Amino acid sequence: MIAFVRGQFVVKTTTRVVVDVNGVGYDLQISLNTYSAISAKESGLLFTYLQITENAHTLFGFAELAEKEMFLQLISVSGVGASTARMMLSGMRPDEIARAIVQGNTKQLESVKGIGKKSAERLIVELRDKLGKQSFETGIGGTTAVVSIDSDAVHALVALGIGKPMAEQAVKKTISSLTPDASLEEIIKQALKNL
Repeated sequence: MIAFVRGQFVVKTTTRVVVDVNGVGYDLQISLNTYSAISAKESGLLFTYLQITENAHTLFGFAELAEKEMFLQLISVSGVGASTARMMLSGMRPDEIARAIVQGNTKQLESVKGIGKKSAERLIVELRDKLGKQSFETGIGGTTAVVSIDSDAVHALVALGIGKPMAEQAVKKTISSLTPDASLEEIIKQALKNL
């Protein structure tokens, strides 16, 4: 899996960019959000997702990790392909998509070309709970990151050999007892005590 590419932007259009990485040109499909972020830059880093089908290997590029995470969430929904997900990310920012899904705003989702009423409803049903646990926040320097301390804590506990259901229960109990600004480290330590 190619996690990211860093290099010179040799060709830039609104839908694709060719990145020269040490003499190798990677052709990446991008959204309008990513194009806006890189249009004035000569070089940079793009997070990537490689889609392998029987007909092609397609590399998608994202200027922000939050956009890549949202793309992955969208394509996990039955009936939403990579092209549709890219179209959604061209029309809306990741935080706008998350908000529309969590709030059940089918009209806003239907405003994107390729998303009908049934697709919008399916997105809401399948992603509402997942996206409700995550927030898309802009941090220092205007970069967007997916913040989900509870899922990070669960992953850390699972990595320590604790079963996922038990880890989720311990983290849920811990988060309800700690202050909202508790650090990931505090949550993990307290969750271990709650096991």
